[in-house]
Amino acid sequence: MRAKDVRGRFGEQLAAAHLQAQGLIVLDRNWRCDVGEVDIVARDGDALAICDVKTRSSRRFGSPLEAITPEKAARLRRLAACWVRAHEVHPLAIRIDLVGIVLTGGEPE
Repeated sequence: MRAKDVRGRFGEQLAAAHLQAQGLIVLDRNWRCDVGEVDIVARDGDALAICDVKTRSSRRFGSPLEAITPEKAARLRRLAACWVRAHEVHPLAIRIDLVGIVLTGGEPE
């Protein structure tokens, strides 16, 4: 597995643990459809959170959250609609959460 992929999976594990510690319930991870992939889908009370995780090994190229372009945000909204339709759920609210992680201790192993 490439270092980038290992870093991404590690970041997603950290993000899922953090969201659960904040009281969210992780419903799905790495869900795919023809529109793309959702890193984490979680429930926060009556709200559905579609979570995108960006993990970087440094801030050399800026914050990980700077990778969220308007096009990526639009895709996340489409993915949220796809997930809701595929799972036939009707949450009171749907939101997009972004989790940015910078690994300060080097690459995960």
